[in-house]
Amino acid sequence: LDNIIGHDYKMLRIYDMIDTVAESRTTVLIQGDSGTGKSLIARAIHHRSDRRERPFVEVSCGALPESLLESELFGHVKGSFTGAVGDKAGKFKAADTGTIFLDEISSATPALQVKLLRVLQERQFEPVGSNKTEHVDVRVILASNEDLVRVMEAGRFRQDLFYRINVVTLNLPGLRERIGDIPLLADHFLQRYRQELRKEVLGFTEECLEYMRRYPWPGNVRELENVVERAVVLTRNRQIDVYDLPENVVEKARANPAGEHIYRPMSLKEALEDPEKK
Repeated sequence: LDNIIGHDYKMLRIYDMIDTVAESRTTVLIQGDSGTGKSLIARAIHHRSDRRERPFVEVSCGALPESLLESELFGHVKGSFTGAVGDKAGKFKAADTGTIFLDEISSATPALQVKLLRVLQERQFEPVGSNKTEHVDVRVILASNEDLVRVMEAGRFRQDLFYRINVVTLNLPGLRERIGDIPLLADHFLQRYRQELRKEVLGFTEECLEYMRRYPWPGNVRELENVVERAVVLTRNRQIDVYDLPENVVEKARANPAGEHIYRPMSLKEALEDPEKK
C-alpha cells in the first residue's frame, strides 16, 4: 500500500478491505470516478496476495476497438480474421497464475460480456476462431468509472454478469470527498517533481493550500498531480503560491467560499463550539 496516499477514514476503510480480500481469489469490482486511483488499488491487491510474483496484466476495455477487444483478451488463431497472420495468446493466457485487471468494464459489448461471464464462472474460454478450450488460473479485478447498477438498469450491462462480479465492491471516494488528504497528496507530488525537475521548491503557502481545498477537483487525484507538476515548472519562488495555480482552479476556488467542509487543524474545544451552539 506504499503507493497509495490518504489518511481520510474512507481511504482507511479501503485499506482494510484490500488487506482482507488480497489473499483470496475472489473477484473484486472497483468503482470510482476517473483519476481516483483504481489501477493503484488493483495493483495493491495483487502485490499483497500470494500471486505477487506472478503476472499482473492490465487491460483498458475502453481504449481498444470493439473488433479487437475479444482477440486482445482471449487470443486468436491464424486466419480467424483479416490481419490474423499467426496465432496469438490473449491477455487472459498471459495472466495465467496471476491477476488480470479489466478497466472500464462498462464499455464491454454484449457478446464480450457473455464470454466474460463464462471465464469468471468456469475459468475457461476459446480463442477467436478456435475450437480448443483454454483453461486459466487467474484472479480477476474489474473497474468502472460508471455506476454499474445504473448501466445495468439502462440495459447496457448484463444482469447475470453484474451479480457475478459484484462479490466484493470497493467504492473509491472522489478527491472532493477527502479534502483532508489534499495537502498530503500535493506534498507527495511536489517531492516527486522537485527531484525530477531539480528545483528547490520547499512547499505551498497556506493560502495556496486553502484554494486547493476549496476547488472541487473534477479530475480527482490525477488532476491534482498535473496542477502540482505545472506549478513546480512555472514557479520562481521557494514556495508555491496561489498565482502558480491554473486560472480555472483559482476562479472556482474563489466561487466556493470556505464552508464547514473545509478542514482546518484546531483543538477539540474549538471544533465543538459551533455544533454545541447550534
